[in-house]
Amino acid sequence: MRVMTWNLWWRFGPWRERQKAILSVVRELRPDVVGLQEVWAADDENLAEWLAAELGLHCTWAPSPSPERWRRRIGDDGVDIGNAVLSRWPVVEQETLPLPTPPDLADGRMALYARVAAPAFDVPFFTAHLTSVTHASAVRCAQVTALAEFVARHRTDTPFPPVVTGDFNAWPDSDEVRLFGGTRTAPAVPGQILYDAWDYADPTAPAATWTPENPYAAPVLEPPARIDYIHVGLPGPAGEGHVRKVWRAGHGPVDGVWPSDHAAVAADLAEGQSVSVSNA
Repeated sequence: MRVMTWNLWWRFGPWRERQKAILSVVRELRPDVVGLQEVWAADDENLAEWLAAELGLHCTWAPSPSPERWRRRIGDDGVDIGNAVLSRWPVVEQETLPLPTPPDLADGRMALYARVAAPAFDVPFFTAHLTSVTHASAVRCAQVTALAEFVARHRTDTPFPPVVTGDFNAWPDSDEVRLFGGTRTAPAVPGQILYDAWDYADPTAPAATWTPENPYAAPVLEPPARIDYIHVGLPGPAGEGHVRKVWRAGHGPVDGVWPSDHAAVAADLAEGQSVSVSNA
C-alpha cells in the first residue's frame, strides 16, 4: 500500500500552473491513500475533489473553521482552506479535530480522520497541519497530544496500524515530534507508538521537505529541514503497516513549475506477510 503526504501551499504563487504540476506528481506516484494540507476550495471548485476526479480516487475534505487570517494574506474572502484525504477505496467514517491553539496564533489548524475500507481491512488514516510559528514548540506539543488522543480513539477494530500524515512544522528532534512518536521519550498516549517512517529511509537520501532549493521557500531564509511526516503505528500481527520504503517526492519543477513550497513524502507499507511479527 502506497501512502503519501503533501502540503499544497493553498492558493499562493502561480496556483493554476501549480495545480497541473501537483496532478502530474501524484499521477506518477500512483498512491493508494494521500493526506493533503493547505487545500483550497472556492467558487464551486475544490483542489482535492479535482485531483480525485482526475485520478479516479475517492475524496474526503474538511474546511478550516477559521480561514480569515489565510484569506487576508491573499486578499480574497471567498477562498477556503482545509485538509483532505484521497483514497483508492471508499472512506466509511470521518471526523475532524480542531487543534488547540492560543488566540494570538489561532488560524484554524486541524486534523482529519478518514477510515479507509481497503479490500482486506480498514485503514485508520489521519492528516494534520500544525502551527508554523517557529518559537511555538509548546503549542505544537499540545497539538500533538490532542492528535495522539484522536488517533487512539479511532485506531481499533482493524489489524492495520494507524497512519498519520501531515505538516508538523517541526524538526525530527523537536519535543513535539519525539512526544508524538513515543520512541525517544514517553509517548503522548501511554503505550501508543507511532514510528516516523523516515527512520526506514536510506540514510543518504535527501530528506528536507522545506528547503531554500525551492524558490517558493527560499525567501524565508530558513535552513533546510524535514517538517513533513508519515507516522505509522506498530505493525499488525501479520506485519500489516510495516514500512518497506520511504522517500521524498515532488521536489523539483514540472514543466518549469515547482508544484508547492513543500516536498511530499511517500511510503510503501506492507499489507501483511505469511509470518507473524514479534516486538521482542
